[in-house]
Amino acid sequence: MTSVTRARVRASAGGHRTAAGRPGRPRPAGHRGTRHQIGFWLVAYAFTVTMAFSAVPTPLYVLYQARDGFGSVTLTLIFAAYAVGVALSLLLAGHLSDWAGRRRMLAAAIAVNLASGVVFLTWISVPGLLVARFVSGISIGLLTATATAHLTELHQATGRAGGRASVVSTAANLGGIGLGPLLAGLLAQYAPDPLHLPYLVAEGLMLIGLIGLALVPETVTRPDPHPAYRPQRVSVPQASRPAYWAAGATGAVVFAVFGLFTSLAPSVLAGPLHERSHALAGITAFAVFGAAAVSQILLARVPLRRLLGLGIAVLVVGLAGVTVAAWVTSLPLLIIGGVLAGAGAGATFKGTVATVIAIAPEQARGEALAGLFLAAYLGLAVPVIGLGIATQYLSTPDALLIFAAALLAALAAVSRRLFRAA
Repeated sequence: MTSVTRARVRASAGGHRTAAGRPGRPRPAGHRGTRHQIGFWLVAYAFTVTMAFSAVPTPLYVLYQARDGFGSVTLTLIFAAYAVGVALSLLLAGHLSDWAGRRRMLAAAIAVNLASGVVFLTWISVPGLLVARFVSGISIGLLTATATAHLTELHQATGRAGGRASVVSTAANLGGIGLGPLLAGLLAQYAPDPLHLPYLVAEGLMLIGLIGLALVPETVTRPDPHPAYRPQRVSVPQASRPAYWAAGATGAVVFAVFGLFTSLAPSVLAGPLHERSHALAGITAFAVFGAAAVSQILLARVPLRRLLGLGIAVLVVGLAGVTVAAWVTSLPLLIIGGVLAGAGAGATFKGTVATVIAIAPEQARGEALAGLFLAAYLGLAVPVIGLGIATQYLSTPDALLIFAAALLAALAAVSRRLFRAA
C-alpha cells in the first residue's frame, strides 16, 4: 500500500481527515451544516433501532424451543435463515444506494424489518420463525452499508473534522445489536406476553426512525439515466485490494464471535450453566455488544495500527475466557470473557471499517462497505452453524474449543496483512 493510502487510513481511524474528505472543499453554510448534523443523528437513531430489532429474538429462543420442542440444529437453521437473508441482500442490493440514494434505501430497509415484525407476530410456528428471520436479514443487508456510508457523508457535509462518523456508525451497528436482546430479555422477564410485546415495542421504535428520515438530507446525486442493474461487486484500487480482503476476512472472524452470543449463548446459559433468566440472557448479550460499542468510542482517536493490535489482543483473551468458562461452568467467567471478547471485537471491527472507508473510491463507498459486511455476515453464519451442528456430536465445551481454535487460526492468518496496510 502506498504512503498516501496509509495516510488516508490513519486519518480515517484517528479523525484527522479534512471535513469533506477532499482537499480544498469549502465548509458548508451554517443552515446546511445544521440540517446535515440533525440528519446525522436521525440516521444514527434509525440505524440503531433497526439493528436492535434484528437481535430481539436472542433471549427469546429458549421460549420458542420450549414451545415448539426443537433443539440446537433447528436453532442454527433459524439463525442461518437470517444470515442467508443478509448475505443475499448485500449481494443483490447492498450497493444500490450509491446511485438510488441513501435515504430511499434506508427507508426500504426499515420497511422490510417492519414487515418481518408482522411475520413474528402473526405466524406462530417454526416455519414462521424461519421466514421472519430471513426477511429481517434482507433488511439488515440493505441497511448496514447504506447507513454507514450515509453517516460518513452527512458528517463530512457539516464541515467538521474528526472520526465521529466511524465511531457512531460502528457503535450504532454493534450497540444496536446489544440493545435488542436487552429490551427483549427485560420485557420477557418482567412484562406479559413475552413472544409479542418485545416485537411491538421494537416496531414502534423503528416506525419513529422511518418517519424521522423525512428530515434527513440526501447525500447522493442520482444519475440520469440510471445505470443498468448488476449484482454486488467491489471496486477498490488494485494496490489496496490485499488490505481490503484482509479487512473482510478479519470482519468475518469478528462477526463469528458476535454470532456465538446471538445464537447459542442463551442455550448455553439455560443448559450447562442452568441459568434460565430471560433478563440475564439479554443482559449477557447486551454486555458483549455494549462493550464493543464502548471500546470504539474510547479508542476513537487511537492510531489504526495500535487500535488493531489492542483489539485483536483483547479479543483473543476474551475468546479464551469464554471457552474456559464453558469447561468450568462459570457464569462470571463467561460474562467477563464475553465483555473482553466484545470490546476487542468492537475495536478490531472499527479498524476494518476505517480501512475500507479510506481505500474505497468515494463514488463506490457504499459498494465497498457492502462487500465488507457481506464477508462479515458470512463469518457470522458459517462458523456458528458449524458450532450448532457440532454440539449434536460433541459436548458443548469440546465444540466451543474447536470453534475458538479455528477463529484464532483464521485471525492469525490475516492479521499480518492487515497490520501491513496500517
